[in-house]
Amino acid sequence: MIKTIAVNKAYELIKDLEIEKLVSGEYLWYWIDFDRPNHEEIELLKKPLSFHPLAIEDCTNTLQRPKLDYYEDHIFFVTQSINPTTHLREEVNLFLGENYIVTFHQGVTEEVDKVWKQLELSSNLKQWEPIQILYHILDNIVDNYFPLVEKIEDTLNEIDENSNKKSMGSLLDELFETRNHLLSLRHVVSPMRDLAYRLLNSQRFTEIQKKKAYFSDIHDHLLKLTEMIEENRELTTDIRDSYISLNSHQANRVMKVLTVITTIFMPLTLIAGIYGMNFENMPELKWKYGYFEALALMFLIGSGMFIWFKKKGWFK
Repeated sequence: MIKTIAVNKAYELIKDLEIEKLVSGEYLWYWIDFDRPNHEEIELLKKPLSFHPLAIEDCTNTLQRPKLDYYEDHIFFVTQSINPTTHLREEVNLFLGENYIVTFHQGVTEEVDKVWKQLELSSNLKQWEPIQILYHILDNIVDNYFPLVEKIEDTLNEIDENSNKKSMGSLLDELFETRNHLLSLRHVVSPMRDLAYRLLNSQRFTEIQKKKAYFSDIHDHLLKLTEMIEENRELTTDIRDSYISLNSHQANRVMKVLTVITTIFMPLTLIAGIYGMNFENMPELKWKYGYFEALALMFLIGSGMFIWFKKKGWFK
């Protein structure tokens, strides 16, 4: 599906125009949105829009790394938003020229739809231009990263406190899943930060320099997000090491108790083994109270060893 919107020289908003009419030069600027386009609609990027073949190829090859490419008469952006439910990355491509912006995405993109509605409801179209639309889309994409990072922080706090008394295995599984989400976010935020840095230092498109303060704010947000992600990754490492150390400590305690119990029963097993051989020349087998005396000896040895080990603190 393709949506179009244009502003004429009287600053009137006109929607649903044909692309051939938009590129004729009759309008101050225009915005074309390719929303889950089919093959025939993708061909419009080649003609009449005449975008660079490499940029078109990047649009059709999904999940490209966020980047910024300069061409003769336009700038091409590959950006990535993150689905708040599935945590999957979703690519949003943008073409920016002096009097147009073209957005291209293969799924429902909340950030683009939000800016589109803001433009439709705007009462002052003189404030809008392609560079302003680019800023709002990038700003929405970056702002939507924050709830995901904050949600991960809350999850890490719950894992650290373990107020629900979950098992060690369950906590570690949840921790590694959270760490994978952080890694996925890092693979998006770091290239987006580099993209914003290149955009701020661009000398190829003068309109960007006029809005440098706005794009600098986006870059600052991305720097903050990078720091938050790194801090949370370090926190996952600390929590993992703490749980592994605790698990090893508990295992050592169990092994110590089992070793003490085994040690106590070793002499008892020896006694039972000797008098269980049933040789004919074993005078103790003929004793009237031999059975009870053997039990008493076992009890004394076991009790003595237990008291001795307890005094040495081996049961603590």
